[in-house]
Parts: sequence; structure tokens; C-alpha cells
Amino acid sequence: MTNAAKHSGALGVEVDIDVIDGTLRATVRDDGHGGADPAGGGLSGLVRRVAAADGTFSVTSPPGGPTVVEAELPCV
Repeated sequence: MTNAAKHSGALGVEVDIDVIDGTLRATVRDDGHGGADPAGGGLSGLVRRVAAADGTFSVTSPPGGPTVVEAELPCV
């Protein structure tokens, strides 16, 4: 949410959180200009934190948007 507010130029952000088959999935979608770099400072920190919890993290952010960030974490 912070990255979207600071960098995307988005007017809106949608957050979905689900637990399916013991996996928590959090998805954040914005309507900004896209082009988010997963190797950038904020997103790479999220990648490391999710990986430390045995989860997966993905970013889809084509030029022109939207940006979709998804994290999946096992529920223990």
C-alpha cells in the first residue's frame, strides 16, 4: 500500500486477502502507471520477508499499469 501511494500515481488500490487450503494469499492491485521494479528497494525488502516465511511473492507491472503484487504464505 505504501509503495502504491508513493510511486504509482494510482487513484485507487484494491486489497484482497484469502486463506485457501492452508495458504494465505494477499493481493494488492492499483490503477497506477505501472513499471514497478521488483528489484527496487521497497519491493525487494518484501520479497525477502515473504521468502523468510517460506512464502512466494510476485509482481506484475507492465508499463501503463496496473500493478498487481501477490504474496502467498503458509498458515501454520
